[in-house]
Amino acid sequence: MKTYHKTHGSSVQARDWPIAQLPGLSNENQSQLEGCGISTTAQLIGQTKTPTAKALLAHQLQVNIRYVNKWVAMADLASIPSVGCEYCGLLLHAGVASPAQLAQMPVGRLHQQILRMHVATMQRNDLTPSVDRVQKWIEQAKLVISH
Repeated sequence: MKTYHKTHGSSVQARDWPIAQLPGLSNENQSQLEGCGISTTAQLIGQTKTPTAKALLAHQLQVNIRYVNKWVAMADLASIPSVGCEYCGLLLHAGVASPAQLAQMPVGRLHQQILRMHVATMQRNDLTPSVDRVQKWIEQAKLVISH
């Protein structure tokens, strides 16, 4: 795992998760990925660095490339420690597709997007992550993309 350092002396370590923890991944897809030697999110990211590699994996799994792109985007977002597998799907559904995009988001705007999505899909806003949590995601995303 890579360690990303802040200038203030604390560090952020990119996270690697078991592929089974990636949201929305069926047991069948998980087994197929493991059959291709992919059992962690870092392995998924590592084996899909190019559009050709993503297309090849989609072909091997006999799934639409959109699924592979979605899994890779969530794995990439999950590498941010404060996001992890718990919030990577939420960010993706809120329109954030990468740590680089997250790093550029104004915290207030992103929080509002997440709040709107929660209200629209779950008819409640009490599950929305706090502004402080969203700010932490953005700060850690900046560290991840800068190294």
